[in-house]
Amino acid sequence: MTIKTIAARACPASVRGRFGLKFWLPLAAALLLAPSAHALTLTQAWQAAEGHDRQLAAARAAAGVAEPQRQQARALWRPQLALTASAGLAASDTKMRGAQFSAPGLGSSSGVDFATSIHGGAATRVALQASQPLYNPARRAEQHQLTLQADRAQLALQAARQSAMLRTASSYLNLAMAQEKLRVLQGQIQAVQSAAQEAQDRFDIGAAPVTAVHEAGAELALIQAQVAGAQADITTRTRELADITGLPPERLAVQLPASASPEPRALDLWQQLAEDTSLVLREQQLQTQLAQAELDKYAAGSRASVDLIAQAAHDRLDGRGDFGAARNTSLNAMVGVQLTIPISTGGMRSGREQEAAARLAAAQQQEDAAREQLARSIEAAWLAMHTGAQQTRALQAALDASRLREDATHTGYETGERTLLDVLRARNDVAATRLQLAQARVGTLLARLQLAERAGQLDTAALQDASAPQP
Repeated sequence: MTIKTIAARACPASVRGRFGLKFWLPLAAALLLAPSAHALTLTQAWQAAEGHDRQLAAARAAAGVAEPQRQQARALWRPQLALTASAGLAASDTKMRGAQFSAPGLGSSSGVDFATSIHGGAATRVALQASQPLYNPARRAEQHQLTLQADRAQLALQAARQSAMLRTASSYLNLAMAQEKLRVLQGQIQAVQSAAQEAQDRFDIGAAPVTAVHEAGAELALIQAQVAGAQADITTRTRELADITGLPPERLAVQLPASASPEPRALDLWQQLAEDTSLVLREQQLQTQLAQAELDKYAAGSRASVDLIAQAAHDRLDGRGDFGAARNTSLNAMVGVQLTIPISTGGMRSGREQEAAARLAAAQQQEDAAREQLARSIEAAWLAMHTGAQQTRALQAALDASRLREDATHTGYETGERTLLDVLRARNDVAATRLQLAQARVGTLLARLQLAERAGQLDTAALQDASAPQP
């Protein structure tokens, strides 16, 4: 359906005869270019992006190490069982002198010699050993370290999810803003074309100078150039959002937010909330705790450890030696407690402990810097949110005034007090103010989402505030 058809249907014959079809063309263009009732909402875009975004998928895969790390931490204090078996060639010579021998019915003899000899015999050994740590400070520190690493992996996934939310919202709103700019420009084209035709008609009957025709033509060419740039921007923004969501470009009919009100909580409350729940700060705190656990592990390496052990072994050697065929077998078993006291590692342990202490000091400084940076970023986002809300109110008033000025200018043009250039300028002011208002709403909403993300509070509910279509 063409714009002229829409205008003809929307304009009754009686009214069309009074004002002319050209008067209704801008309104018809606005109706034709209005957002679809089936436009993609921001919440729907995020639902699509959650299962398709590549960066989020990579973070989800990386978070898979968390559970294995927790299993390792638990396994450090469980019994360990090992079975060893070996086979090969071996030799054995045993000599014993001055032994005492006794046997039932044979009496006893002193100064007895014993000797066994096997050369190149077949040797086998089977051993089973079990151990249960009872006291081991280094193992305890390693367990804490593994638990912290698992926590960090899960925290990284949470941060990646909120970052993906913000990235989706930014891409969505950028595309919505680009589409809004194109709608405004296309509406201007229709209005300028109507004005140009009217100027030409007036010039033909001698009621207007030729300069009015040239002014309208120049304005039309300028807007057409802007339309080309807006269309290229939409193509780029559409591809970006399609890559994030995995949706086909033809389904990416997005919409601007209906309103952009600031979050009501005061700045000091947001600062405290960020101190408690910020994922960035929590990540840095985990880094500090990991550095402390690393230091504790090396410091505990010089302490004694106690293990409960049980072992059994069977050794066998078959072959021939100096005294003919021979076989040596032994079976031993033991259950007890083993005490291990580290004495010296040649300076390795102390060197690693000093390195860990230096890394801990650096992590503590980085945590303090992250806390300061968080406070500044929270304040910046909070101020941007409230400044954007103030700009929105001011620009709404300016838009209302610009529309009144446009009406008055058009009336003046009809009576001959204003030129066509004045009318075109007034319309341009309305279009520019409308775009500035839309940009202020988008900026306010993005600042609100950035504030929530920096405080670790960004979720689907925050995105739903932007899901209502623009009235």
